[in-house]
Amino acid sequence: MYTRRGWIVGVSAAGVASLLPAAQGSDWTQFRGPDRTNISKETGLLRKWPAGGPKVLWSVPVGPGYAGAAIVAGRVYHHDYDEAKSDWCVNCRSVADGKLIWQFREAREIRPNHAITRTVPAVDSRFVCSLDPKFTLHCLDVKTGKQIWRKSLVSDYKSTIPSWYNGQCPLQEPDRLIIATGGSAIMAAFDKATGKELWHTPNPQQYAITHSSVMPAMLGGVRQYIYGTIKGPLGIAAKDGKLLWEFPRKFNVAVAPSVVAVDDERVFMTASYDAGCVMVRVRRTGDAFKAEGVFDMKNNEWNSEVHTPIVYKGHLFAVGKKKRGLFTCLGPDGKEVWTSDGKASFGLGSFMMADGMFFVMDGDSGKLHMVEASTTGYNELASAQILGGQEVWGPMALSDGKLVLRDLSKMVCVNLRG
Repeated sequence: MYTRRGWIVGVSAAGVASLLPAAQGSDWTQFRGPDRTNISKETGLLRKWPAGGPKVLWSVPVGPGYAGAAIVAGRVYHHDYDEAKSDWCVNCRSVADGKLIWQFREAREIRPNHAITRTVPAVDSRFVCSLDPKFTLHCLDVKTGKQIWRKSLVSDYKSTIPSWYNGQCPLQEPDRLIIATGGSAIMAAFDKATGKELWHTPNPQQYAITHSSVMPAMLGGVRQYIYGTIKGPLGIAAKDGKLLWEFPRKFNVAVAPSVVAVDDERVFMTASYDAGCVMVRVRRTGDAFKAEGVFDMKNNEWNSEVHTPIVYKGHLFAVGKKKRGLFTCLGPDGKEVWTSDGKASFGLGSFMMADGMFFVMDGDSGKLHMVEASTTGYNELASAQILGGQEVWGPMALSDGKLVLRDLSKMVCVNLRG
């Protein structure tokens, strides 16, 4: 049934096609977790590590990239690229030992450009939904990896593949996927089971695709999807795809971090290349929305270059750039509350929060730091050398005490519960 263009490699013992257990509450189902906050609901994690650091449960080689994992029902799902065969891959592994359960492959000529892979699939108890480097959306069977449907956004929406390839991770909800398409639409919603378009948002302003991912929000009592373009943030109605508001604000070259909702009326957007950041208040009057600036900071004040800030207790936490690489806490007014200056620097490393702690990766060395989640000061609880090399930028995933991390050549799983 499958030609060289798209085929499945089955690995491991019989029983791969057996029913999977339903997704658990601790599953890390997509980029930044089930609710896209990058805050895990895990508890019972160690607050001190042994001398050698947390136990590494397994390590597997991966091709060059920053593609992080999703973890659902005891399985790890991640993207990869086989340079020898020029195949783009979706891998399914056991979270217990890292062994490959199934692998989907599709021929794709991709030359390294700041590595290759850089996105996280969206996974539930039935489907693995994956947006590849050249903007083809795939839906695979979660048990077997068999392709159910595929959709080329370049063909269907005249999308333009951005520099450094696709960096957008699909947003999944129970029945649908949300993708910013660019081209003939700003954004579109697709039925997860069939790939059928549910709605799309016209794009007369010609907003181009960025590396930012769509984020859910509730603003003015209306469920919407917020997105960061090179021209500024915007909001789209979840119900029907109607464009609700736009805020014109120029960003430069590329936008990688996603827009985040700080509360029920404020959103925050930042990016690299001397673009700084902006806080926008979105207010509803009747059926109309109005967006207005709250504060706007230049690059020499603060910005995040790659990763999306975490919102916790009304504050913003991220590895930022006033002085590059400092883990930083910003207050609701955008003022710096504290940084890791003089204690640690993280390059462009990733981070997440769980059980009252931040886990922050040194993107230049692969050293993992555990930091107390506090709005009063930087308090490091432990650190350990887990990965190595340079550009350790891949997002993290945590489920059942198991933290999955990667660098440019390997993916590892460490036990945060002992």
